[in-house]
Amino acid sequence: MNHAFVTGGTGFLGANLVEQLIADGWQVTAMHRRGSDTRLLQEMGAALVEASLTDIDSLRAAVPENIDAVFHLAANTNMWRGGNAQQWRDNVDGSANIARVAREKDVGRLIVTSSISAYGYHRDMISEQSPQLADDPRHHYLYTKKRAEQAVREEIARGLDAVFLNPCAIVGKYDSGNWAQTFFMIQKDQLPGVPPGRGSFCHAGAVARAHINAFNRGNCGENYILAGTDASFLEFFGKIAALLDKPVPRRTTPAVAIRTVGWVSDLLSRFTGKEPVITPEKAALITRRVTASSAKAERELGYEPGVDLDFMLRECRDWLILQRLLETPATATEESA
Repeated sequence: MNHAFVTGGTGFLGANLVEQLIADGWQVTAMHRRGSDTRLLQEMGAALVEASLTDIDSLRAAVPENIDAVFHLAANTNMWRGGNAQQWRDNVDGSANIARVAREKDVGRLIVTSSISAYGYHRDMISEQSPQLADDPRHHYLYTKKRAEQAVREEIARGLDAVFLNPCAIVGKYDSGNWAQTFFMIQKDQLPGVPPGRGSFCHAGAVARAHINAFNRGNCGENYILAGTDASFLEFFGKIAALLDKPVPRRTTPAVAIRTVGWVSDLLSRFTGKEPVITPEKAALITRRVTASSAKAERELGYEPGVDLDFMLRECRDWLILQRLLETPATATEESA
């Protein structure tokens, strides 16, 4: 029986991965931070261990001996300058720490969940041959994802076997804090507008399967981009609205307006100390075109990018309803009547 150590197991991609690993017969040890909600992982049958990526000694104690694979999914996705210092510790120092411990313990392979963000912003479709342009510290999340990869590569040079996966926008079940927030805003009629950006949306289940395949079939030191169905945010938000029986938005908000809101909000936050709803980093992300090719992952990992966007969104909605985090369209209509 293979034994996996998973960071970020309490996140929604982590839950999809742990579910598939256990279904495949793996023994799973999932790391969590103090205070994290671990009920779903417990229900799945994962063994739990408390540790911190920023405390290398806690990692040394947490990672068991004779581990076949470490799946490093944990990441800080902050997009506000107020959280940048902690984000550097989590993403860059944390990746360096887990990579070092994996090498010290002679782990079979480290599979690193990076992000398409490590490539920065491109006008054309991104592939593994594209330069990683995430070198502007003002876009700090992107900046740290590139440097997290660089930190792991330092351990590869010392003998670590590691593979990098770069997913685009992930959609699916177990999500309560990412794209799920859009469901909540649309249901409560709180959506401030639709950004003019465009992205590649990939299915959480397919991304999780690609991680397992990367353990078996990936090449050390290689990046594998995981793209999916390309869609504009207008189309994406429209599909969510239709699933919730809400009015479908027909037009986008100009990029300059969204970026202005981000700039003004950030200026005000310097006085309030509170993170604004729209930051300059978020404004930049949702007003850009970020699309990519997953041809290499399809060829080498058997990745399946063709999951229908409607299927992904229904899966997300249905899980939110099952968890009573979202009302069914019928219930919402009855209560407003």
